[in-house]
Amino acid sequence: MVHQHEHEQAQQQNKLKLYSYWRSSCSCRIRMALNLKSLEYQYIPVNLLKGEQFSPEFQKLNPIGYVPVLVDGDVVISDSFAIFMYLEEKYPQIPLFPSDIAKKALNIQAANIVCSSIQPLQNATVLKYIEAKVGPDERIPWAKFHIEKGFEALEKLLKDRAGRYATGDEVSMADVFLAPQLHYGTKRFNVDMAKFPLLTRLNGAYSELSEFRKAMPENQPDAPLA
Repeated sequence: MVHQHEHEQAQQQNKLKLYSYWRSSCSCRIRMALNLKSLEYQYIPVNLLKGEQFSPEFQKLNPIGYVPVLVDGDVVISDSFAIFMYLEEKYPQIPLFPSDIAKKALNIQAANIVCSSIQPLQNATVLKYIEAKVGPDERIPWAKFHIEKGFEALEKLLKDRAGRYATGDEVSMADVFLAPQLHYGTKRFNVDMAKFPLLTRLNGAYSELSEFRKAMPENQPDAPLA
């Protein structure tokens, strides 16, 4: 029994650790990637509303104070894009990049529209700033404007390139970045998806993937009880 306990402890220590917040779309991307790659991980919640991201312990992991952070043994990586690239190289058994170089570039382009041109402009920090400096009534219109602008670009970019999923018939990086943003756009900001038939279809396809459903905010251990 002692040996078994020691073995379990060693396994727990060797397991990937993900510092995450249930409602963070950036964390959601990595939860999806880990699930798709069948990688077990320890979920460590960071309550952003309580300011736990500003604690000295967390600031050592990520000085800018954002989730997610991945810990793999002695390796500590923050930023969802960097984490994704690390996982893809370190754990290539189930790849999320297509082998075709042009398709790979397309995936990076689509992912970057989400993580550079949409998500940072509608995250909590920016919305709080807009509310304080411009006015509380501008918060949602600001978010919707930037989400819709990004969705328009993605709809055009992927229109003639999508298959069952964003860039073909296999789930890839673009899907991992797109799925959480579609979820948030529709659930939190009530974006009218009638203008985006392709993205609407993709959103439906994502809802059928157990690896994506498992990663959704409401299914996380730190999600508040309904």
